[in-house]
Amino acid sequence: MSKSKQGGINKRLIDYRIFLPSLLIIIGICIPFAMNEKESLEVMNGVFDSIVDNFKWGYIWYTIVLVVAGLYLSFSKYGNVVLGDPMEKPRFTMFEYASILIAMGLGSTIMRTALVQWAAVANDPPFGVDPGSTQALMWGNTYGMFMWSFQVFAIFVMAAPAMAYVLHVRKRPFMRISEACRVIFGDKFTDGIGGKILDIIFLVSILSGAAVTLGLGTPIITYNVAELFNIEVNFILTLIVTLIWVFLFSISAYLGIERGIKKLSTANMYLAGAFALFVVLIGPGVFILDYFTDTIGFLASNYFDLALYTNSLDLNGSTHIESHLIFWFAYSATWAMLHSVFAAKISRGRTIKEMILTYLLAPTLISWIATGVLGGLGVQRYLTGEVDVLNIVSDDKMAAIPAILSSLPMPTIAMVVFIIIATIFLTTTLDSTTYTIASYTGTENMSKAEPSKTLRIIVAAVITVLALLLMRIGGLPPLEVLSGIMGIPIIAIQFLTIYAAKKMMDQDKAWLNNVREKDKPENTRKKA
Repeated sequence: MSKSKQGGINKRLIDYRIFLPSLLIIIGICIPFAMNEKESLEVMNGVFDSIVDNFKWGYIWYTIVLVVAGLYLSFSKYGNVVLGDPMEKPRFTMFEYASILIAMGLGSTIMRTALVQWAAVANDPPFGVDPGSTQALMWGNTYGMFMWSFQVFAIFVMAAPAMAYVLHVRKRPFMRISEACRVIFGDKFTDGIGGKILDIIFLVSILSGAAVTLGLGTPIITYNVAELFNIEVNFILTLIVTLIWVFLFSISAYLGIERGIKKLSTANMYLAGAFALFVVLIGPGVFILDYFTDTIGFLASNYFDLALYTNSLDLNGSTHIESHLIFWFAYSATWAMLHSVFAAKISRGRTIKEMILTYLLAPTLISWIATGVLGGLGVQRYLTGEVDVLNIVSDDKMAAIPAILSSLPMPTIAMVVFIIIATIFLTTTLDSTTYTIASYTGTENMSKAEPSKTLRIIVAAVITVLALLLMRIGGLPPLEVLSGIMGIPIIAIQFLTIYAAKKMMDQDKAWLNNVREKDKPENTRKKA
């Protein structure tokens, strides 16, 4: 009888050659950061500011190239390639599939940015606009929509075609970056130290990103809980909220995709939709709909202005959008492989086109609606003087969230529902993260099996301990900046996986051999 059956941990289920080095690297980074938080933050900010000053043009073109690559793979001969057996049905319905990708792609962050991101821009608007002006308010919500649009979701999905092809078509046992790049570097590199380095880079970025996400997501809940019960935000409250979250995402990850992640994701779509309708009906509905319409028009007119914005003529400083957008792209890059690996895992039976376009369009649509509704509520409260959002945000961005929600009729209901939605969003993000890391570090055949449940719980515990330790001793802010910087090597790996996907499909002539019958060229279809 194996150790796992006896209740112990089966060490053969974990690839310690990549898991332990990644964990040790994270700990080695966190300890000096936590011991010297101020100095570490200054150093990290200095490095990141240098990147913004010298390479913002590179990040901008990087995201545009990814969007172009996504459209090319979707609408070329590769778009109809099925990720799996062309005769089998997709694993999930389109609604379930889109809901899972939305929950993974947006998480609780959309709840924060939708409510308050516009205010940060309005305080420091682009193109010489006066702070606090109506034009600044329009730029604010427009940027809030832009930051959740095609570029960032292209970052998330464009490594997925290679990962999904390796897993579902070539049936390789390991769902790893090294496996996806085998076609480029060969067996010796993939099975040797080079492949291990690629996999360790992935795990370090994801473990640190997960800890940062848990640490940054918690205040979305704690600030509203503190407002509800008229208590202070402190570490004890943070600990309680975090442990509840950990329990939820551990259970969801333990149950797996079908019984956990899928059900939570689809349920949250209905709940979020009901909350948006609730805000429109009991809040300033007419203003929200008008402002949403104006913002969509303004975004359409200025999309390329934002997409290509470097503020090159301002030699004496930078605007919020200039610095924040580059950080946003860099931070998103650290999550790119996680999103792509998870998207690959759930895309069996989908075509390349369905996978890419669903990830580009579904989360974008939902994020624009969320930004329109919640951002419109905040702007209206500012314009009427009910909530001095701009001043609150300049002091404490998180404090603006309960201030805006408490201005609604039935504020208790509004905040409770908001807390529930944010909790589920973060739960689905972290259980997807836990599931993916367990899949990545496991030694079972991932083309046939689910990752070990024991391993999922171990990963959940590691993320939790890391996040709580950093929140307690103060190492989170430097790690947040470092996570953005770590996106740089991930960018190179992304482009490698895009090339690998094309090369594998070319080798297999997948556009002929692995497509649905209706998508085959006329002269290759089976005769009835």
